[in-house]
Amino acid sequence: MTVENQRPITVELVDEHGIKPDEYERILQLTGREPSYTELGIWSAMWNEHCSYKSSKKWLKTLPTTGPRVICGPGENAGVVDIGNGEAVIFKMESHNHPSYIEPYQGAATGVGGILRDVFTMGARPIAAMNALRFGSPDHPKTRHLVSGVVAGIGGYGNSFGVPTVGGEVNFHSRYNGNILVNAFAAGIAKQDSIFYSEAKGVGLPIVYLGAKTGRDGVGGATMASAEFGEDIEEKRPTVQVGDPFTEKCLLEACLELMQTGAVISIQDMGAAGLTCSAVEMGAKGDLGVELDLDRVPVREENMTAYEMMLSESQERMLMVLEPTKEKEAEAIFVKWGLDFAVVGKTTDDLRFRVLHQGEEVANLPIKELGDEAPEYDRPYIEPGRHSGLEPSDVEDTGDYNAALLKILGSPDMCSRAWVWEQYDTLIQSNSLQIPGGDAGVIRLTDENGDPTGRALAFTSDVTPRYVEADPFEGGKQAVAECFRNLCAVGAEPLATTDNLNFGNPEKPEIMGQFVFAINGIGEAVSSLSMPIVSGNVSLYNETNGQAILPTPTIAAVGLIEETDKMAKVLGANEGDVVFLIGTEANHLGQSLYLRECLGIEDGPPPPVDLMTERMRGEFVRAAIGSGEITSCHDVSDGGLAIALAEMCLANNLGMTIDLASETPHASLFGEDQSRYIMTMQESYANMFAANAEGSGVFFSRLGTVGGDSLTIGKYVSLSVQEMRATHEAWFPEYMERRPAVEAAQ
Repeated sequence: MTVENQRPITVELVDEHGIKPDEYERILQLTGREPSYTELGIWSAMWNEHCSYKSSKKWLKTLPTTGPRVICGPGENAGVVDIGNGEAVIFKMESHNHPSYIEPYQGAATGVGGILRDVFTMGARPIAAMNALRFGSPDHPKTRHLVSGVVAGIGGYGNSFGVPTVGGEVNFHSRYNGNILVNAFAAGIAKQDSIFYSEAKGVGLPIVYLGAKTGRDGVGGATMASAEFGEDIEEKRPTVQVGDPFTEKCLLEACLELMQTGAVISIQDMGAAGLTCSAVEMGAKGDLGVELDLDRVPVREENMTAYEMMLSESQERMLMVLEPTKEKEAEAIFVKWGLDFAVVGKTTDDLRFRVLHQGEEVANLPIKELGDEAPEYDRPYIEPGRHSGLEPSDVEDTGDYNAALLKILGSPDMCSRAWVWEQYDTLIQSNSLQIPGGDAGVIRLTDENGDPTGRALAFTSDVTPRYVEADPFEGGKQAVAECFRNLCAVGAEPLATTDNLNFGNPEKPEIMGQFVFAINGIGEAVSSLSMPIVSGNVSLYNETNGQAILPTPTIAAVGLIEETDKMAKVLGANEGDVVFLIGTEANHLGQSLYLRECLGIEDGPPPPVDLMTERMRGEFVRAAIGSGEITSCHDVSDGGLAIALAEMCLANNLGMTIDLASETPHASLFGEDQSRYIMTMQESYANMFAANAEGSGVFFSRLGTVGGDSLTIGKYVSLSVQEMRATHEAWFPEYMERRPAVEAAQ
């Protein structure tokens, strides 16, 4: 027996692996003996929160995951949705939070790499990427460093790989000071008859290792991602993976070429927990055993132990069950692309997971119990308390609405994100119809010759964590509803969603309560809006020294545009166009940016979401866009009506004259009431539009006209587009160029 596997299994060692005492007792019962050191690592990898979803499984099962367009829901590498013409969109969102805080460049870069592999593992060529980023307070000493590293990592990997980044979010809050969030999304297109799954099939078939060599980077990464941060955070740096986008690009091309040969029976990305998780999941799903010989695994470091090889999270690797007669053909493809190809094991019929190393059996475990029967907890939870109502009269009216608008427009959460997305390649592949800065990113669909089909896919992601903190149920609904609005605002039919549920320690009943009620809200919304959840990720234990992040259940959604020549944008309004509001006048200031940015208060309930109203208005907006008469459209969200109007003025470089008279102007201007859109059109279409809205039972107001070089809202706001632009575009570059005080003093 190797020295490594002679290491005694102590209580301390079990605890270091994140295994609870009762879980260890269960392991002893299942194996009938004490595990070896390698086996302990394997149990730890498969039963940690990141891989097993043991705290969330019970509630994830309640989410609607099926629909007429859903081909494959949760459980595979990514979700699969029918988009017609024999094609499918394959997409998913996943977190890389802990690694990105420890090592921002590589953490974010490998987050992008991992989500891209999830998509092309299933046979899809990636066509779009997004990211949802949450950082700590701008004045926290680490924030600027983290922003710089994360953005560079995302751009460095995505740009080199060759996928356009078409959307996302960037927000700041002190609750992320010790635990930032990096949620990565990717989508690809595949033929419906050429989709590949991870379930192993057939006994005695070769298991093949594909891609890059295995190193020591990322060992224990999944276990690290399943625990809170403490004072030892810097010691976790070796658990962060290192990515190589150029190798990944070769892996993409080799895999897609290989898939056309008929050689692939099943295939699985080596992501969290690396070789362990991929092999166990493939075997367990197929009710088969797996035998691996680690002496055949390509490695790039000397004297790697079985434990290190099984838990390494080195990037750009795949595991495949191969059709034996195609082995030489398959190997030739990977040799051509300069990648490793090695038969490292076989499928068996004994439902055991056996690992050999240096002639010794270092692991022999029950595969179903490893893969499918991890603990499932019904954690106790406390129903979140709710804020009492907050009337406009309860909120101070500053009286200076120009100042308030500029304050919000230039704040860290609402200023231009151009500094961020200009570091991403948003146009590569030449199919981007809308890039970051609008309501949704849009990618045109092409035929086999690369010619446009006249159809497109729209992508968006959203969540408002301050809403979720105040009321997880309403906040969960709102995250879905906001994605629904973003898609409708460009004229896309919402198809389906993926989620990335970021929360604190689920062992705390108040945190578990946030999770449960957010899930309930999300479930109700995706059901009412026909946007089933087809894939996703849960990231728990996002805490540092007991301080949890804001609950952040990020939603990403995909929509279909049937006629791209009728697609709407924020940009497109013309001098003399009429401005309409779909929805009612605002009066909700609870949890608003006006309250936070202008008064320094975070209080009150979030705006309620009426899902029937949401759906009715969204369908009307899509129909109006489909008429081809709408020149621009934008949903009303953070900052309310005044901010939405300002953003449209900035996008079009035109002013607006808006009629508004209100007894509570601060609420009318900055209230964040839901289910609202601003639309512009030529005067000749205005009466027809109003008649259609009235006939559809949709509330609307004719607000004013487009034109001039200033935004004028009643007697309350009068600001030039130039002044708004200077404020809106200043914060991010000034912040990122600012030297820390210590450095400046030297």
